[in-house]
Amino acid sequence: MSLDEAKEGDKIFKEDGITFLIEEQLFEQAKPINIDFITSDRGSGFSITSSLSGGGCEGTCCG
Repeated sequence: MSLDEAKEGDKIFKEDGITFLIEEQLFEQAKPINIDFITSDRGSGFSITSSLSGGGCEGTCCG
């Protein structure tokens, strides 16, 4: 599964066989970024937190 292809200026991370891409400029603004896979009564998906918006933004996707 792929949501995007790497482009010039992207920061690329590989973790546990998964490749993550983020635009370098956005990464510098948002770091640290944490991505966790969670399971709850409502289903499962990714929880993404970062330093944007004064301490955090969370959302789920791909679940």
